[in-house]
Amino acid sequence: MTAFVASSVLGARPAAGDLSGAAAAAGAGTVGAALDQANTPSVITLATGVVALLIVLVGGTPWRFARNVVTLVHEAGHALAAVLVGRRVRSIRLHSDTSGVTVSRGRAEGPGMAFTAMAGYVAPSVLGLLFATLIGADLVTAVLVLVALLLLGVLIMVRNAHGVFTVVTSAVVLGLVALVAPTVVQAPFVYLLTWFLLFGGVRPIVELQVKRRLGQARDSDADQLGRLTGVPAVLWVLVFGVLTLSCVVAGGLWLLQPLAD
Repeated sequence: MTAFVASSVLGARPAAGDLSGAAAAAGAGTVGAALDQANTPSVITLATGVVALLIVLVGGTPWRFARNVVTLVHEAGHALAAVLVGRRVRSIRLHSDTSGVTVSRGRAEGPGMAFTAMAGYVAPSVLGLLFATLIGADLVTAVLVLVALLLLGVLIMVRNAHGVFTVVTSAVVLGLVALVAPTVVQAPFVYLLTWFLLFGGVRPIVELQVKRRLGQARDSDADQLGRLTGVPAVLWVLVFGVLTLSCVVAGGLWLLQPLAD
């Protein structure tokens, strides 16, 4: 206000350069404020959640492409469960139709085999829940580290060309985000991946039951569990559904917590 009065008294007019400089500064401030607003936890959480949900619900090419991530985690879940119960993992294969197979050696029956068979379908949502808790604890970098370890473990065991291509491509994307991309990109990437694992773990279970009703999945994980335990396969599908939906609810609460603060 003081500067404006002085200019009026002296009859001076601001130079054109001063006006353009002030406009540029104001524009930069507006853009900066917009970027800051776009990178707040609440905006990132909602935007990435909506994108992940649309990918899963709409399907088509985006879902088919992204489903490779779900398959990778599914097979990694089988492999990790096998190792935990003392089985020996021989190979992981990831196919171009987004299916996969994990082969392990050990007893062909018993709790260990049942646990190994059960781990695949719940693995994506469980991993999503783990990532959500890490995000809630402000450990975004830890998520990137865990993804790197997951990819390394799968790469060691994968035994087909498409599987190697899938893992290497995923590793390249992760490397670009972790080492090249700015911080403002890393957080949305981690949030998007977490939401996608939570939501993406549900759709394959629905697809599994549809295929079972059509007689197209007679050797699915649920059917193997049915033969191993004597519990009907459809009940195992229900167990998968309950566990994954529970992870979605719990993980969603962790991710949405900043909105309630």
